[in-house]
Amino acid sequence: MKNPIALMAAASLLAALSACAELPATTPIAGGQLATAVARSVEQGGKFISLVGPKRQHADPFLGVPGTNFYALRSMLDTRNGETAHQLFVADSYFGAERNWEAARDGQGQKLRFIAISKNEITCENGCSYAEEFAAAVPETLLRASPQGFAVSFTARSGATKTVTVPGDLVANQLTAIADARAALPTASAAPLPGAAAGVPASNPTR
Repeated sequence: MKNPIALMAAASLLAALSACAELPATTPIAGGQLATAVARSVEQGGKFISLVGPKRQHADPFLGVPGTNFYALRSMLDTRNGETAHQLFVADSYFGAERNWEAARDGQGQKLRFIAISKNEITCENGCSYAEEFAAAVPETLLRASPQGFAVSFTARSGATKTVTVPGDLVANQLTAIADARAALPTASAAPLPGAAAGVPASNPTR
């Protein structure tokens, strides 16, 4: 059994780490449903618009701490040219050996660009625990081709695997938020990029 003092210390540190994630919380609404609103903010003096979907759990909150073991869609819109980049962001907290997440693939086994963001040792009192943040770059073509949702499988250097399934409502809301943000741009920036559907930017998942 884990040392109770170590567990309390781990929970306190996890609460601090989750407060630094800068993602909107998963908030229940009337009827016990989950909030689906996409949070919008302006970054770098207006050069970019950040669009972050609500948190959803991929596993139970670690040690019962809210804001842990979640995923979220997030997009960045370049207001100068209308290009967008999308990510599936994941926060993973766990006991045991370091996992070191390192790769991602879509539901068809195609490799996605993996983005390592952070790794923190929570505690090593009577066994270690860690919190990792990482993401997979998601092509906009995948979002648009997945009205029913999509899955991304992650693999770690330790041999661990995790599949995160994003439901269709989050995909639809993210695409709507992107379209609304682009529609509000000056006409020159809001014009569709070559190969994109009318009023919708082509994908540029390079961030």
